[in-house]
Amino acid sequence: MKQSTLHLKDEKGNLLGLREKQTLPAGLLQESDKHNKWYGIPVLLQKLYDSSHPNSDLLQAHSFLKILSSRLSFEAMTCVTEDRKTAQESTFPNMYTFDLFGGVDVSSVVFQLMNEDLVKDCLSVLYNCGICIEGVTKNLAARDDFVLFLFTLMTNKKTFLQTATLIEDILGVKKEMIPLEGIPNLSGLVQSFDQQQLANFCRILSVTISEPDAGNDDKHTLLAKNAHQKKTASPSRAEINQVTLLSIPGFIERLCKLATRKVSEATGLNFLQELEDWYTWLDNALVLDALMQMATEETEQSSTESSDESSLATSPLRHRLPQSMKIVHEIMYKVEVLYVLCVLLMGRQRNQVHKMLAEFRLIPGLNNLFDKLIWRKYTSSNHVVHGQNENCDCSPEISFKIQFLRLLQSFSDHHENKYLLLNSQELNELSAISMKANIPEVEALVNTDRSLVCDGKKGLLTRLLAVMKREPPDSSFRFWQARAVESFLRGATSYADQMFLLKRGLLEHILFCIIDSGCTSRDVLQSYFDLLGELMKFNIDAFKRFNKYVNTPEKFQAFLTQINSSLVDSNMLVRCIVLSLDRFESQTEDVKVVEVLSECSLLSYMARVENRLSFLFRLINIINVQTLTQENVSCLNTSLVILMLARRKAKLPFYLNALREKEYAEKYPGCMLNNFHNLLRFWQHHYLNKDKDSTCLENSSCIPFSYWKETVSVLLGLDRTSLCAIVRYIDEPFEDLDRDLLED
Repeated sequence: MKQSTLHLKDEKGNLLGLREKQTLPAGLLQESDKHNKWYGIPVLLQKLYDSSHPNSDLLQAHSFLKILSSRLSFEAMTCVTEDRKTAQESTFPNMYTFDLFGGVDVSSVVFQLMNEDLVKDCLSVLYNCGICIEGVTKNLAARDDFVLFLFTLMTNKKTFLQTATLIEDILGVKKEMIPLEGIPNLSGLVQSFDQQQLANFCRILSVTISEPDAGNDDKHTLLAKNAHQKKTASPSRAEINQVTLLSIPGFIERLCKLATRKVSEATGLNFLQELEDWYTWLDNALVLDALMQMATEETEQSSTESSDESSLATSPLRHRLPQSMKIVHEIMYKVEVLYVLCVLLMGRQRNQVHKMLAEFRLIPGLNNLFDKLIWRKYTSSNHVVHGQNENCDCSPEISFKIQFLRLLQSFSDHHENKYLLLNSQELNELSAISMKANIPEVEALVNTDRSLVCDGKKGLLTRLLAVMKREPPDSSFRFWQARAVESFLRGATSYADQMFLLKRGLLEHILFCIIDSGCTSRDVLQSYFDLLGELMKFNIDAFKRFNKYVNTPEKFQAFLTQINSSLVDSNMLVRCIVLSLDRFESQTEDVKVVEVLSECSLLSYMARVENRLSFLFRLINIINVQTLTQENVSCLNTSLVILMLARRKAKLPFYLNALREKEYAEKYPGCMLNNFHNLLRFWQHHYLNKDKDSTCLENSSCIPFSYWKETVSVLLGLDRTSLCAIVRYIDEPFEDLDRDLLED
C-alpha cells in the first residue's frame, strides 16, 4: 500500500503534509479547524491515523472511524436522494474536507488491520466518498494492489455485500480489465461462497468477462473492427477470464442451480404494483443497508443453502420492507446469473459450456419457472420499446425477462442442443412431421438426449410462442422474443422445425404484426422480418399460408410498403424469397409447387426480373465499405445471392449491364459499379479471413461457400473481355478501382 498523506492548510493557505512519524501540534489543528470550518475532520483523521498501527488500541481507532463514517453517511444519503450528479463542496462539507485531508488514503491503510468492525466502516466510508466525490473511485481503481486486496475481504460474510458493491463500482470505472487469475485463491474464494453470495458475485464477474463496448457492437464499422482485431492480442483478456472461470470446479453447476431454483410465492394483492415501485426504491441508498442486513441475518440464521427459502421469510427485516422483496431480490440475482451464462455461451468455449448447461438441466429448470416467475403474469402497462439499447432504465422484472430471452437466443443459435427447448411429446411431433413428408430426421434431433429435455405439458419454446402472441404491438419484449424464436430456426433449414411453428400459427401472427398491428418500432419490425424469412425459406406450405393471409391487393401493398421502408431491416426476408423462388422453379414436377407458384402474389412479384433488379440497385446503393457494420453487411450478401443465382442461369452479364444502364440513366456513370467493386474486395478480406466462420452463409443460403468465393473472384476479374467481370462495365474515364479503401 502507498503511504498515506494528510493535508491541511496553514493560516497563509499553504498545504502542510502529515506523514508517518510526523505530527502537528493539536493546537494548530484545532485553530485551523475553527478558522476554515473543517468540522473537526482533520483532528479525527489525525487521531485515526495515529491509532491505526498493529499495536494500537483498535477500539479507539474504531470509535474515531465510526464518527467519521456517520457524518459521511448522512451526506451520502442526501447526495443519493437529491440525485446530485456533481456534488458541490458547500453542499457536502464533511465529505470534501475528508477527501482534502487524504481520508481515502487513511481508510486504505486502516483496511490492512483486518479488524472486522474497522473493515466494515472503511468500506462504508470509501463507498460513500465514491458516490459524492468525482474521481475517488477512479483513483482507487488505478491501484491494482488495492483492488486485488478487496477480493480477499469477500471471505467475510458480514462484510461481503459491502465489499462486492465497492468492487463493482471500482471495476465499472477501471480502464484495464482485471485478470481473474491474479485474485489470490480465486477457486477457493468462489467455492466458499453460499448461493446468495455467488449470485451477487456474478455482478462483478459480468464486468470481467464481457468484451468492451459489446452493447454497441452493431454501431462499429467492420473496417474499424478488423483493424482493431489485427492490433489486439488474441485471446483477449475477457476470453482468458472466461477460461479461468470455467476451470473452477462446480462453478457452472452452481450457476444452473441458482438460475433455476424456485422462489416462494409473494403474498398480497399488490405484488405487481410493488414490483413497479421497486426499481425506483432500489436507487435509494437505504436499500444497500437493508440488503446487507438481510444478508447478515441469513448468515446468522443458517449456514446451509437449503434454508435459503425459509430464513428470509421469518427474518425481522421482512416486516419493514415491501411484501415482494423476496421475489424481487431473487429476480435481481437471476438477472446477473443469466447474463454470465449468456456471455459464456457466446465465447470461444461455447461447446464446453453447452455440454455443461445441458448436463445440469438448465433449460428444463427454466421451463419449470416460466409461468410462476419468468412470465408469471401479463403486465397491463405498455412498456417503451428499448430495442437493443441495454442502457435503458428497466425494472428488475423487465431486465430479467430480456436477459432470459437473450439466453435462449444464445443457447439455440446454430447449435444442436436447441431441441432441449422441447419436451418428449414435441420431439415425437417433429419426427412425425419428417415421416409424413418422407424426409429424414435431422441428425441433431436423432442425437438429442431425451433425459435432458423439458418436462411438463409444454416445452420452453411452445410456452414462449404463447406469450409472444399475447404481447401488445409495441411491447419492449417483442424484439427479443422474435430473436429467441428465430435462433431456433437458424442454421441448416429444417422443414420439420418450420412446420412445428407454422402449425402453431406463428406465420399468421408475424404477418398480423407487420401489416395490421400498427407497430412502428424498426427494431421489432426487423426482428419479425428476419423471423419470417427463416420460417418461410424453401417451405412451399409457408408461402401457401402467406397467400391465404395476404389475400387482398391492399394487404399485399401494405406488406411491400413495410419491406421497402427499410431494406436494411428487411433484406434477409428478400433473400429468403429470392432463394425460395429459385428452389421452387426447379421443382415444377411437384403439382403443389406449381400451384403455389402460379397463385402466390409474393413469388409472382419476385419472379419479375425488374423487381429483382430494383432490389439489387438499392441494396448496393445503401452501403459502402466505410459504413459497413455487422448489422448492414447482410445487404451485401443478399445482393451477392441475387447475382449468384443469376450466374447459375448464365444471366450475370444481363444483371451487370442493367447496373451500368441504371448508372447512366441517373447520370452517375461508374458510381454504383465502383462502389460494388470495393464492397466485394472488402468481402474477400473479411470472409476469407481464417478466423471467420463462413458456414452460416452456406447454411442460410444452401449455396456452397466455394461458389460464393468463386462468384466474387469472377466479378472482381481484371480481364475487360470477360462478360462476368465488373471492370468490363465501367468505362475507363470513370474507373476508380486503384483506390485501396481497405487500407484507409
